Amino acid sequence: MAEIHGRCEDRFGAVGEALAASLDKDDVGASAAVYVNGEPVVDIWGGYADAARTIEWERDTVTNVWSTTKTMTALCALILADRGDLDLAAPVATYWPEFAAAGKDGVLVRHLLGHTAGLPTWDEPMTVEDLYAWPTVTARLAAQAPHWEPGTEAGYHSITQGFLVGEVVRRVTGRSVGTFFAEDVAGPLGADFHIGLPAEHDHRVAPVISAPQGDKPAEFLVGASDANTLAWRRAEIPAINGHGNARSVGAVQSVLACGGALRGVRLLSEPGCERVFEEQYRGVDRILGMPTRYGMGYRLEGHTCSWGGWGGSLVLVDFDHQMTVSYVMNQMLWDDGYARALGIVMAAYDAITI
Repeated sequence: MAEIHGRCEDRFGAVGEALAASLDKDDVGASAAVYVNGEPVVDIWGGYADAARTIEWERDTVTNVWSTTKTMTALCALILADRGDLDLAAPVATYWPEFAAAGKDGVLVRHLLGHTAGLPTWDEPMTVEDLYAWPTVTARLAAQAPHWEPGTEAGYHSITQGFLVGEVVRRVTGRSVGTFFAEDVAGPLGADFHIGLPAEHDHRVAPVISAPQGDKPAEFLVGASDANTLAWRRAEIPAINGHGNARSVGAVQSVLACGGALRGVRLLSEPGCERVFEEQYRGVDRILGMPTRYGMGYRLEGHTCSWGGWGGSLVLVDFDHQMTVSYVMNQMLWDDGYARALGIVMAAYDAITI
């Protein structure tokens, strides 16, 4: 069985067994974490940081977590709303006047968080390099018309959501979303998560490993290998290029599970946390083609909110149990990619329901 490092309380031993089993089967390197009442009861890792399996995954190894990043960007919006600086029910154009073009004057901030804004992609042809030019991508989104009547349907805004919410954050605070996150969220919490990775952390990065079926589906704008470039790491692509590990993902999202305060730092009020559950859409997502329920930036199920990243990473926040479970890996999988994370989640639930 694969060797697991870190700390795992006895009653959560099945979480360690689940990670070891995953490393024995599909994973190359990975980390898992469980927080209960804001305390880390599981903080484990194992495997390798490289595809050749020559460099061990260390305690502070980080990797690109793809769309798990969306939970961080959404949290920034929720914090600003709780402070009274951002009205989630206001038109986006209140903060970003240019956005009112092409019939978007009725698009609300909450539509951006709930994937109902009608801007799931860009109408103009885009390259990966375009994503590194913030003014270009946001200006194009501001200029185009919605693909459906905003607020009536949901369609997963896989890359655009981060730029849309991020530009609102920038207009409200005068800081980029990556800077706001670093200064007002990760910094105060001491969490090792980054939207736009500074160069001094490059030596700790586990490169993303493409799925066995190939680098990317044909319809995708970006491929797994794009995440391994320096240009990608330095850019702020706040839907998909956050870098962290299970410990840091879980630490940040535990703020919600703990009523807005963690480690003596309060980022939101309890009512501000509960705003996650203001349902924005329930039905079939027209892009994903599957039933889903969207709240303010998260998928909802019961009194839990969650989201995962392309290829398999995941974070789930359970308000009733004040528990956060996170899983981050470098080996992407297309088929049953989330089975690994769900194994971690189910093992955590087994521990708290004994």
